[in-house]
Amino acid sequence: MSNGRPIEIFLVEDNPGDARLTVEALREAKVHNHLNWVTDGAEAIHFLRRLGKHAHAPRPDLILLDLNLPRKDGREVLAEIKADDQLRRIPVVVLTTSQDEEDIVKAYHLNANCYITKPVDLEKFLEVVRTIKDFWLSIVKLPSE
Repeated sequence: MSNGRPIEIFLVEDNPGDARLTVEALREAKVHNHLNWVTDGAEAIHFLRRLGKHAHAPRPDLILLDLNLPRKDGREVLAEIKADDQLRRIPVVVLTTSQDEEDIVKAYHLNANCYITKPVDLEKFLEVVRTIKDFWLSIVKLPSE
């Protein structure tokens, strides 16, 4: 982003290994970012709506959302984000292991900005995160809060 502030990335991922890989890939891609991470969908909504302990949470510039989450799944989180006037402009990248065509169609029906299947290979995963960085954080103009 041109104003020099770190990109606010919000990662909603219940798998600690995938979260570590994402953080490492962002570091390796030299993304100037501040990342917040939660492990379930209910907490994601609390963070985004700045409820409870998240009262001072930053507004994300980009959300990386897994679909298969405890308490509230990613589909429900995506639906709530895109139905909320205050949140709907935040780009949501669905980053999940699911290759199910029904999940892909449903995510786009719920207005996901893109759908990416997480590769299991480490190098390919790193390349996916670099591609997200190149496209969403370098090419695309994101709205400010």
